[in-house]
Amino acid sequence: MLKIIVPGVENFDNIKEEFVTTGDVVLELEHSLASVSKWESVWEKAFLGEEKKTTEETLDYVRLMTNTEDINSDIFDRFSKENYSEIDTYINAKMTATWFSDAPSGPKNKNVLTAELIYYWLVEFNIPFECEHWHLNKLFTLIKVCNVQNSKPKKMGQGEAAQRNRELNARRKEELGTTG
Repeated sequence: MLKIIVPGVENFDNIKEEFVTTGDVVLELEHSLASVSKWESVWEKAFLGEEKKTTEETLDYVRLMTNTEDINSDIFDRFSKENYSEIDTYINAKMTATWFSDAPSGPKNKNVLTAELIYYWLVEFNIPFECEHWHLNKLFTLIKVCNVQNSKPKKMGQGEAAQRNRELNARRKEELGTTG
């Protein structure tokens, strides 16, 4: 969860003919599966797809990330460069200490990555739905860990098996003091 402070502003009220100051507002934002799902429901396309998002789509995602209740929509017009920088840093944060020693070398997954596919993975790996509110990168790491832990060991090729057998036979001959 990211908390940002949107700076207050001073405006002139033409009716009362006086300056009105609006204070700072604290917003709580959540980059999560739940937020992605809301966005995809509105825009009806994959949020995590390779297609570039318009400024309107990006700003809408920030609105949908907001967990703060009872805020005026004009608050988003008051965002500073620092607010956007904080949001960008938060979205791109790893959010986990887990790392993987090697990158996958196989063919790329041809599925379009949508919220429904991620929910399928939650079901497939018995991950509780409460995790839909985790930071998305942390959730992806958990899914990857589940996939690695559930994957079957790689079978040996014929050459590897033959080499292993030769080594085992040589070791046994040496241990038993025989010639074969």
